Amino acid sequence: MTGRPLKILQITNVDFALRQFIFPLMQVLRNAGHDVQGGCAEGRDLAAVRASGFKVHGLPMARSFSPLAQGRAFWALVRLIREERPDVVHGHMPISGILARLAAKFCGVPVIAYTGHGFLFNQPGSGLRRWLSLLLEFVTGRMTNLYMTVSVEEARDARRLHLNAHPVAIGNGRDPQRFLPNPEARQRVRAGLGVADHVPVIIVVSRLVRHKGHPELLRAMEHVPDAELWVVGERLATDHGHDLAQSFARAKEKLGSRLRLLGSRDDVPDLLAASDIFALPSHFEGLPMSVIEAMLCGLPVVATDVKGPREQVENGRTGLLVPPGLAAPLAQALGTLTQDRAKAAAMGERGRQRAVSLYSEERVLQRVARLIEQEAQGVCGPRKR
Repeated sequence: MTGRPLKILQITNVDFALRQFIFPLMQVLRNAGHDVQGGCAEGRDLAAVRASGFKVHGLPMARSFSPLAQGRAFWALVRLIREERPDVVHGHMPISGILARLAAKFCGVPVIAYTGHGFLFNQPGSGLRRWLSLLLEFVTGRMTNLYMTVSVEEARDARRLHLNAHPVAIGNGRDPQRFLPNPEARQRVRAGLGVADHVPVIIVVSRLVRHKGHPELLRAMEHVPDAELWVVGERLATDHGHDLAQSFARAKEKLGSRLRLLGSRDDVPDLLAASDIFALPSHFEGLPMSVIEAMLCGLPVVATDVKGPREQVENGRTGLLVPPGLAAPLAQALGTLTQDRAKAAAMGERGRQRAVSLYSEERVLQRVARLIEQEAQGVCGPRKR
């Protein structure tokens, strides 16, 4: 730790995001001697964070552009900041990141930090929605002391669009000692599911939402004979867009026992170790953690050629990139790797080496902690008691 201990408030939208993406950073900052608290919408995933000793404030965050809902969330943030008087407010995700920065500026917080996990204006949607998000990012970017993005491409976007003068691409990270090739787990998981070792298993780990590309993946699997598809994840209560029940019902008729819907799981490292190929045919991404987890587990990755995944996957070396929204090229890529297991294994090995080099969780989080501490130096004086 450099300088005096800081009081840091981490703000995101929903409990899932705080548990999966923010919690590890909170632990690193606490271990460095700082007082770290969280704030997001209430949900079951906060139990583990609170059990670790963190104070997490329930906030009426809403994943929408509703002025009334966002007004409630903004004033709740203002009340929280005035009560806790943090040295640093660190906002995450598009809408909650905008609100956190506006509230922090309104309350005179010394250091305002932001991590962009994917810009709304880069995502499909109406022109009005995209222009509004760009305008809000432009306004709040100018009040942000420490501006971070998870992907290099979005740091370039921030610089090109003049959202902030000094955006920093920090990446994402996972623990290579937790996510790794594991022959024992492979044998145990496959035995438990009744899957022979020679059967190719394709796995997708993500929320069950349309933009993750499940419908294309399900259709593609009709043309990848003899392989199984394991679908890990669930739809959050706050997720928007089309329900995928009809797509999965059709796929169950077509694929039969080759489709396994495993739901939300706590043993994702073991499931990845038991699989052969990872697929994530998203329409847009930030820098997906699931791809990093799969690479660390030694899996070749078949992903779409969109911002984020194309930064992670070396096409033809650690996996294959395909156009978003199309089942045919996805089926061809999956078929190539299921038919040539040696090629797939070699890609997976190179992918693990790349992930260990670029996406080690400890290295990424320590860097973020240092950036926050450095930004606070000379800005935050002694705390008033």
